[in-house]
Amino acid sequence: MSLKITNELVNGIERHVEAAYPEEGAGFLLGVNGEVREILSLPNAREDEARHNRFLFTPEDYLKAEMKAMELGVDLIGVFHSHPDCPNVPSEYDREWAQPFFSYIISRVDKGKTVSHRSWRLVEDRSTYEEEEISIQ
Repeated sequence: MSLKITNELVNGIERHVEAAYPEEGAGFLLGVNGEVREILSLPNAREDEARHNRFLFTPEDYLKAEMKAMELGVDLIGVFHSHPDCPNVPSEYDREWAQPFFSYIISRVDKGKTVSHRSWRLVEDRSTYEEEEISIQ
């Protein structure tokens, strides 16, 4: 499976995660059938001392994302977040909190600048991730 996203939306992700640096930045991916139509950037609700390598969405954040998706006539299809100064592969913590069928874009941010994006999907039995292609249009 591949994830489609416009260059404009990728630029929005980069602006958000670079502004959050050296903490993790995060948000939701809204779209249809693997095509991202909108991003919803959110503040990191994790406690201060953990934000450098963890992010947290509140129940209100999920509600806001679901409402925005309904308003746009699309679905909540995934999450984006950054890994400041470390590889953009899912951590064990990421796997524990992930949901099957979501796409997870992880952006590597080194010294405040985004250097790459990779997308992952949790396999159905939740044991591991499979990398999925990102098609930037």
